[in-house]
This record gives sequence, C-alpha cells and structure tokens, in this order.
Amino acid sequence: MEKTKSRKLNISFESDIDLSLNESIENEKSEAKQSQTGGSKGQIWEFIALATIPIVLVFGNSMLVPGLPQMQKELGISKFQSSLIISIFSLAAGLFIPLIGYLSDRFGRKVVIIPALIIYGAAGILAGFGAIWDSYTVIIVARAIQGFAAAGTAPIAMALVGDLYEGGTESKALGLIEASNGAGKVLSPIIGSLLMLIVWYASFFAFPVFCALSLVAVIFLIKERKRSQKQELKQYLGKIKDIFKKKGRWLVTSFFAGSLGLFILFGVLFYLSNILEDKPYHIDGVLKGLILAIPLLGMVITSYTTGSVIKKKGLLIRLLMNIGLLAMTVSLAATLFFLKNIYVFIGLLTISSIGTGLLLPCLNTIITGAVEKSERGMITSLYNSLRFLGVAIGPPLFGWMMDKSDKVVFITVSSLSLITLGCVFFLIKPPRKVG
Repeated sequence: MEKTKSRKLNISFESDIDLSLNESIENEKSEAKQSQTGGSKGQIWEFIALATIPIVLVFGNSMLVPGLPQMQKELGISKFQSSLIISIFSLAAGLFIPLIGYLSDRFGRKVVIIPALIIYGAAGILAGFGAIWDSYTVIIVARAIQGFAAAGTAPIAMALVGDLYEGGTESKALGLIEASNGAGKVLSPIIGSLLMLIVWYASFFAFPVFCALSLVAVIFLIKERKRSQKQELKQYLGKIKDIFKKKGRWLVTSFFAGSLGLFILFGVLFYLSNILEDKPYHIDGVLKGLILAIPLLGMVITSYTTGSVIKKKGLLIRLLMNIGLLAMTVSLAATLFFLKNIYVFIGLLTISSIGTGLLLPCLNTIITGAVEKSERGMITSLYNSLRFLGVAIGPPLFGWMMDKSDKVVFITVSSLSLITLGCVFFLIKPPRKVG
C-alpha cells in the first residue's frame, strides 16, 4: 500500500474585527505621531502664518465699526448708508466665495490667497483716497473690491487647513483659525479707535500694512502640497450635487447656524457702537473700542479652547453646539430685562459670544470633515459665503430694528437662536468619529 504524504495547508483567516482593530491602531499611531510633531518649530510658524489670514479679513470690517458714527458726520450720510460700508464688503465676499472656492480646488490655495491679499490692500488705499475726496461713492466701490478680494482669504485658509493636517491637529488648526478670527475682532475695535485719533479715515490706509505682513507669512511659511489631477467643472459640480443629496439636510442646517452666529455678532457690535455714544453713556474713542472688545474676548478664548478639545469627537461636538446655542438663546432673551443696566447687559452679550465660540469651531470641524479634499474648497466656500451674508445683513437689519425699539432687536435675535437650536438638535447628529 502506497503511502501518501500529507501536506499541511497554511490557511489564515482575517476578520473584519481584526482589520478595524489594525486600522484603529494605525490611526492612533498616526495621531500620536502628529501630536509629537505638532509642537515642532516649522508647524508653529505655519500656524502663525495661517492665523494672519483671518485676522486680516476681520480687520476689514471690525476695525471700521467704532468709526461709523464719525463717518456719518464727516460724510453727511445716514445710519443706513454708514452700515453699507460694512455690508457691501461682506455682500461682495459672500457672492464671490463659491467661485473663488472652485478656483482654489482647481489651481491651488496659495495661488488664490496671494493675489487676494494684494488686491485687498490696494483697495484699502483707494477707500482712503475716497475719504480724502469726501466721496462716499468711491469708498463704496473700494469696499466692494475689498469684499471680492476677501473671498480669497479666510474661507480658502479653512480649506488649506484641511489639506495640510489630519486628525486632532486639523481640529486644533481650525480652532486656531476661528480663534484668530475672534482675536482680530477683539483687537480691531481698539486699533480702529486708536487710528481714529490720527484721522477718521486712517483705518483704510492701515489695511495694506496688515495685508503685506500676512502676504510675506503666506509666501514663505506655508508649504502647500502638490494638487491631484484637476477636475472638469461639470464633473466637479456633479460631485458637489451628490454631496448635498447625501448630506444636504445637516449641511444646510450647519450653514444657517454659522451665518446666524455672525449675523448676531456683528449686529450686536453695530448696536453697541451706536448706543455707547448716545445718552446717558457718551462713550467714544479708545474706551468704546475696549468695551466692544469685551464680548469678543470671551468668544476668542472659547473658540481656541473648543478647537483644542473637540478633536474629531462627534458626540462632544454635538453637545457643545447645543450648549452654545442654548447660551445664546437664554442670554439674548435675558437682555430684555437689563437694557438699562450697561454692566449686566454687556455681561449677557459676553455669554452670547461665548456660546458663539462653542458653536463655530464645531461647525468648522464637521463641515471640513464632510467631504474629500478635492471638493473641500467649494463646500467651505459655500459655508463661508453664508457666514459673510450673515455679517452683511447684520448692521442694516439691526439699524432698522433699532429704529423700531430695542426690545424688537433682542426678541428677534433670541427667537432666531431658539429656532436654530431646535434645528441643530434634531438635524445635526455627527458620527462618533468625524471625517
């Protein structure tokens, strides 16, 4: 009887559990590596360069807010016309951001940001000469050009952050973007008030200086990765359409929530800037700038802390968004009872700003994590477009409501916050791990 040799077959089985465990370990190693290198000198300088972009953008509006009453007197314009100096900037930015977002996806982020900063600064000089010539028309045209250029600054910087970083580092960088945005809002009323001591239109001529500093930082400190194959417009728009089919319900809600946050923020700044100069306060100059900065400081600290803490934790993101909107709703409603007590009033507005500081970094994280890098420019641009439109309608609408009554102002904004809280609570439910 012939013996047959038995052969041992080496068969191995790999389960989905093993794969997901391996992926989890790899992710943890990747994030650990990023955290170790996160404090490297190169990355710190990169963070600084990125932070200058939203600061320059915010200076474009907030630095002018303390001077609006003076502009009304010097140019002989109405409160509504002075509010348009803020609104036309934001309206132009909001309209052009989607186009600029597509161009950044197709050609690169720095290719868009660098010329945008140059045009932004040049239009500031034009606005300054418009003020010298007492020409409201020239100022408005220059502000519209600045708004067009602004579309290529902070919104594209947000997409750039998504390109450069991953995991917790990305969330931290996005928190820094929102915090630097807020820091610009804190500093700009103070700087604007100081510049007014020289001449009321000095802020216009300050824009090129800030743009030049940011320009140098972007050129030399940020190294952009090479772009993948360029997409045709039809294919690109098809992908965007698919994204909204799948995720439109919560994306649109996120866009609205971000827009509302900035609508309230800039509307409140416009409101405060006007009432502080009237009876019984008669506060102007640097002191007014410092008071305007108080609510914004609360937002800055909260934004940076939130961005550092949330990482990609979906449950925490959802919790903080709802807490932020609840804080806005309650504090804005409470102002109705303390309109004559300036100390409590500003304290409540600060709580509202802290709520905004909880909300915005969370929205930034879930929106940038919703799509692939190749479509991120358009999605973040649409989001920022609506944020700009919120800023644009804030001052004029607040001015119109102020003519009705102070109570109308705060009944309206607290009601809008409550509605948004309901939408966010029921419609935005991020996964445990975002992105």
